[in-house]
Amino acid sequence: MNHLFVSDAHIGAFSEVKNRRIEDDLIALIQYCRRYNYHIHILGDLFDYWMEYPLKKPELGKHVLKSIDEYCRDVAPITYILGNHDNWTRGFFAEIGMKTANDFHVLQENDTSFFLHHGDGLSDPEFQLPRPLFHRVLRSNWFTKIYQTIYPPDAGLHLMKSFSAFSRETIVFEPERLNKWSENFLRDRSFDVVISGHDHIPRVETFEHGTYINLGAFYKHHTVATYTNGSLGLVKWIADKFELFPFQRSLKTQPAYEQ
Repeated sequence: MNHLFVSDAHIGAFSEVKNRRIEDDLIALIQYCRRYNYHIHILGDLFDYWMEYPLKKPELGKHVLKSIDEYCRDVAPITYILGNHDNWTRGFFAEIGMKTANDFHVLQENDTSFFLHHGDGLSDPEFQLPRPLFHRVLRSNWFTKIYQTIYPPDAGLHLMKSFSAFSRETIVFEPERLNKWSENFLRDRSFDVVISGHDHIPRVETFEHGTYINLGAFYKHHTVATYTNGSLGLVKWIADKFELFPFQRSLKTQPAYEQ
């Protein structure tokens, strides 16, 4: 089976026009996956902020969520690994057919084993990739309960957008942390490939014991990874041409999605 991996669209972080452009490009990508039989894996931060209240959820990404719902019903459940910006869920993602994971997902395809995670950290200390304290607080159940007790939905969701902007802006865009961790992880564990997002720097790192791919930020680079007939690569989605092209770091034509 073909597989496609994407992360860090951060829908909701931009103007209405830019958010809709990101949605439209994602919807076209989902249509591409339907046509060519790709199983979709979202590795977190599809949204810039997502907090579900008991009777209310954010008014974000309704067009892409509809497309996801249709894909899950007609093709296969999408794998969704919750990121540090969209982990406050009460089950809506599962209701529309996605298979959600809080930390990581293991994929076995033929003789290739994949370890998929968002990249901000893993809660099990055995993995030796601790989340920053700020992320641990925001991801905790007690924080969500206290937050939703204090703030009604409209005020809480508005403030959450500010929280997410602060969290996104405090990311240190340094690839070495995830590169080094992936190299050690592949050396010590029986996996062939590690894929993550989070630090927004698209790259492929080949180590002695396996390969690490960082998906970059879809909102910025339009990069995704594909695994087809045993071939793994980082590619760039061009929605206007409805095609995937090999990604080149030196490529200067980037979508104008920066704030």
